[in-house]
Amino acid sequence: MQHRKQPMRMCLGCNQQRPKRELIRVVRSPEGEVRLDPTGKANGRGAYICPDPACLQKALKNQRLGHALEANLPPETIEELTLRLAAPS
Repeated sequence: MQHRKQPMRMCLGCNQQRPKRELIRVVRSPEGEVRLDPTGKANGRGAYICPDPACLQKALKNQRLGHALEANLPPETIEELTLRLAAPS
């Protein structure tokens, strides 16, 4: 039996490499819409955040998320991310 290689991505908050499935993806679609991507497969430019509110705050404070997506984050997306991270898994 052959094991597949686990794709790794870097969190924009803590800069740690983690398996892609453990992170939350935020995507900027080709139309310019910024939103959460629960499937991890939506078309567009993606950025990853750990499911930790501290990582989100760090990424927002240092404007890493907006810079990685090459877009301004709408307040609704920031609120949705904050609520998702605050909710128990």
